[in-house]
Amino acid sequence: MSYQALYRVWRPQRFQDIAGQTAITQTLRNALIQEKTSHAYLFTGPRGTGKTSAAKIFAKAINCPNREDGEPCNVCEICTAITTGQLNDVIEIDAASNNGVEEIRDIRDKAKYAPTSADYKVYIIDEVHMLSTGAFNALLKTLEEPPENVIFILATTEPHKIPLTIISRTQRFDFKRISVRDICNRMEYILQQEKIAFEEDSLKVIARAAEGGMRDALSILDQAISFGDNLVTMEHAMAVTGSLTQERLIGYFKAIIQNDTEKGLSLVQEILAEGKDVARFVEDLILFSRDILVYQQAPQKADLLESAHIDDKFIELSQQVPVHTLYEVIATLNETQREMRLTSHADVYIEVATVKLTQFKSTAQATAVSNQMQPEQTVENAGSRMQELESELAQMKKKIQEVIANGAAQPAEKAKAKPKSPQKGAFKPNSAAIYKVLEVATKDDLVQLKDVWPDLLNMLSVTQRAVMKASTPVAASPNGLIVSFEYDILCQKATNDAELIEAVSEYLRRLIGHSPQMICVPAEQWPTIRNTYIKQNKDRLKAKKAAPAETSPKGNQKEESSAPEEVTGDWESLNQLIPSDEEDLEEKVDEKDDPLVSQAMQLFGSDIVEIKND
Repeated sequence: MSYQALYRVWRPQRFQDIAGQTAITQTLRNALIQEKTSHAYLFTGPRGTGKTSAAKIFAKAINCPNREDGEPCNVCEICTAITTGQLNDVIEIDAASNNGVEEIRDIRDKAKYAPTSADYKVYIIDEVHMLSTGAFNALLKTLEEPPENVIFILATTEPHKIPLTIISRTQRFDFKRISVRDICNRMEYILQQEKIAFEEDSLKVIARAAEGGMRDALSILDQAISFGDNLVTMEHAMAVTGSLTQERLIGYFKAIIQNDTEKGLSLVQEILAEGKDVARFVEDLILFSRDILVYQQAPQKADLLESAHIDDKFIELSQQVPVHTLYEVIATLNETQREMRLTSHADVYIEVATVKLTQFKSTAQATAVSNQMQPEQTVENAGSRMQELESELAQMKKKIQEVIANGAAQPAEKAKAKPKSPQKGAFKPNSAAIYKVLEVATKDDLVQLKDVWPDLLNMLSVTQRAVMKASTPVAASPNGLIVSFEYDILCQKATNDAELIEAVSEYLRRLIGHSPQMICVPAEQWPTIRNTYIKQNKDRLKAKKAAPAETSPKGNQKEESSAPEEVTGDWESLNQLIPSDEEDLEEKVDEKDDPLVSQAMQLFGSDIVEIKND
């Protein structure tokens, strides 16, 4: 018989053979023992973590007549047929090549028939996220109300691509990446059964290169066995995985400590010339930095080290490298790792990182100098600083007394002061568009918008809702809407976001039946714009206010002195903008809406402040 790869020969046949997934395997075994199995399961997780193997073991266990403690016997006729893939009642489907609606409809139709030789018919659909939308819809009803004695097991590496309606009808099990220790234990068991000599440290190198996948680990182990002629050594594992020896890593860190850029670049060139993978090189450096940091902070936790071997050279290096240097190395290499993913010249980035790290200046000397400061100097500096603080406190008390003594004069001076001009670069709203809305604004439109405003915010996306959260409708007409924003930056962002303005208009159409166009204005500029509009249109607004009074109670037509036709705005909506008494309009605007006068009234009370017109 031809040679088979290790991952095929040593594929798990029992739940206890699956490495690193104890919680999942124990749950499935207990469900089988208690006969509380579900009709549909979803196995998710990275590649090579045991999803398909667990599905096949479950199919054997639920149909095995000699099941013991939730494990299949692997001896009976049914277990043997499932292992060899010859049992018609256990159907394994690759969704990557059978992702159409017709294939799923065929499964749905055949699932109605009872199993032929086993107790349960089991469908294992691998890479289920590759199914089309129509195929998912065809599978949905079958998952919701499956035929009797039919079990579906869905496996995928990308669960986020599966509709929530499918996930909610299954029991989901998330397979995690297998730890280095569990991978090493499994490989050690396999090598012992195969009677192949090995070095324990070499298994750690292979396990780290596998990145949590048992299938990848066994494939690399297969290569190492072939490379070393049935002998797995540290050197063989390094050569197969492209990893670096500890001597090379220590040499690189010594170049960083000694600020020897030339030596560091020479080491990089040697490593790259040997054909080492740059990404693996950076990964090894990060892990080695982590091991040094762990050993420095907790020497008794040597079992936590992933790649380092504790020998005299490693101990000496850990005593020489400052902690902040390790932080800098990890941060720089992590940034380099991100940049390398977007370029085809990864060697350039590792060379730049080497130059940066070898020129990193240690701050240990400055720290030592500060720690050696004489106690007399420290006491002297503290005393002088205390005197400065006492002097500043006395000056502050003096200023406070002057403010209290001249309290009556200062408000008057502030009231006469000119208002501050707006800062350069501040957002400038579209005043012309705002005036057009105010001309036809109505109170009913504004009240209606305020009522539905919370519903509108809930309909927006998360990003759009964050922009509109600090907004309030302040005026509205059938075709326009003025929204006040607390922050200028959000106001400008909303004005420039055409998609947001269109979304607001569309959602308002659904809520109130028409779609007014949104105009944004900063909250601090809205009173000024409102007052300017009142001053410019005071005659028309006064005429419109007087128009209802001139109408006869019998419903006769208006007299010739009624408001002009172009003033179409609803008076009730502008009642907040125009004073309701009979005093002169311009005088009320100047007095009541002046920001300085309002501030003075807030500070001292309206009964104390007296307003005099020049």
